[in-house]
Amino acid sequence: MSEDQKQPLDAKTSRSASKGSRSSNRGVITGVLSAVAILAAGGGAVAAASMVPEPSGGITMDLRQADVPAGRALGVCPEPARLVNGTVVGTDADFSPVSTTAASALNAVVLSNPAGTVPGSKVTSLGGDAVEEIAKAPTSTPTPTAGPPVLAAGVASVSPVTSPTVVTADPVGNEQASLAANLSYSATDGDLRGLASAQCQPSGNDAWLVGANTSVGRTAVLNLSNASETPATVNLELFGSQGQIQAPGARGLLVAPGTTRSVNLAGLAPGETQLAVHVRSTGGPVAGTIQQSVLRGLAPGGVEYLSPGAGPSNQQVMSGVDIQDPAATKALAGKSGFSDAVPALQIAVPGSTDAVVQVSLYGSNGERKIPNGGVVTVKGGTVATMNLDGIPAGSYTVKATSDVSFVASTRVTRGAKAEEATDFAWSPASARLGSQHLVAVPRDGLRFLSFGVPEGRGTVTYAPVTADGKVGKAVDVDMSGGTTSMIELPAKSGDALIAGYVVSASGDPVYGALVLGKEGRADVSVVAIQDAAAGLEKVPVSVGY
Repeated sequence: MSEDQKQPLDAKTSRSASKGSRSSNRGVITGVLSAVAILAAGGGAVAAASMVPEPSGGITMDLRQADVPAGRALGVCPEPARLVNGTVVGTDADFSPVSTTAASALNAVVLSNPAGTVPGSKVTSLGGDAVEEIAKAPTSTPTPTAGPPVLAAGVASVSPVTSPTVVTADPVGNEQASLAANLSYSATDGDLRGLASAQCQPSGNDAWLVGANTSVGRTAVLNLSNASETPATVNLELFGSQGQIQAPGARGLLVAPGTTRSVNLAGLAPGETQLAVHVRSTGGPVAGTIQQSVLRGLAPGGVEYLSPGAGPSNQQVMSGVDIQDPAATKALAGKSGFSDAVPALQIAVPGSTDAVVQVSLYGSNGERKIPNGGVVTVKGGTVATMNLDGIPAGSYTVKATSDVSFVASTRVTRGAKAEEATDFAWSPASARLGSQHLVAVPRDGLRFLSFGVPEGRGTVTYAPVTADGKVGKAVDVDMSGGTTSMIELPAKSGDALIAGYVVSASGDPVYGALVLGKEGRADVSVVAIQDAAAGLEKVPVSVGY
């Protein structure tokens, strides 16, 4: 199918006294003195030995690999989108209820080991209270046999969701379990009308979030969740169009165990149309997302979760960039307050050196030329935006490269009329796909898998996971370099609802994302496919003398 024939998403209509006596004291003193005497004698022996020539040969020990004990797999899920009360001058946000049509759902999938053993897994509150069991802990762990793996899954769906949650899975056979969970939010009325979705993420101590906006009518709330038992102290580095923003309230933010701290970014960096946030924590690890929403006068402009993307690198790739009709987008962007209603690439350069970034765009039929030549210079320590207007409607993968490390994310927009609701999404840069990634998907709405191969040739394999815990037949997609494939996903496999997919890739680098929408509405959300489970890890241990 050609690019011009390819219809955009909206047109297709869809987180761990002893007691002592005088005699015993004398015994201790005597023992210490004896040890000193022995050490003194030993010191002389060592000194004497050092005068003797070393032997000509030595003893060689084999380098051994020691297993690293696998830990629990964990995904921290944000809470559903909520309205911010008034204008918050400080940092901590105050919320109010959302619309009457707001709906939320958490969908979790835990994959078995190759022998079909599903690990013990559950959904809990951030504080550890039980919400729902996914699978009971197995009484035994059969050893995988030769031949194709026999996969099964544990599946859970929680609706509605009222607070942050944590999905955990125990290791099986000293390998970390493969886990994925998706939180989706949607509303058809109110200021937070639109669709927002996020994959539940593992906690960490370093993360980058790109795409925030604190200008008039835009609200950006950073939610920091601590699912560990250790207090976390978080420092934020803020980067805007004019450079790094020094905000005293951005340092030393305490996040207690089992809690979420919500920070209104307008209180730290007001009036910023392009804002990147570097989250660093000490003590306990945290999971961070930004709830970004837009209100243009009385017209809601969408809502989305900004999730962490790939860290600073010389190359960043984003898939799932589904672009609608460029003529309609251009007309909308020309109206007051709609300058950000266009697809765009946002780039942040953390260091002091300017970055000259080359941007390439790959569609279903190959590379597409970018009207401005695809080159943008971003000053060190700043954030810059390259609009992707004038690009024909279709699904794309964006690749950006530079000699200077940077972070990036791409904006996707929906809606063509100023008087009607619009929506937006952000596709963060992600790592290349490998073997056995797990993707959880919402139970309803339009769902697509988007895969991009910037160069070379790659093969993508994806298999459905149904709500009854079965893993279906895999489908292979062979892709040539410089192309993007957009695959519409069915609601069911056989008679069972689809809860997720097992995705693998081979060959040259392949990148992927989940693109979501609603039938007949301008709703859109994009979620990058997360890294695969770590599996069995080993560290080299050398023994010798």
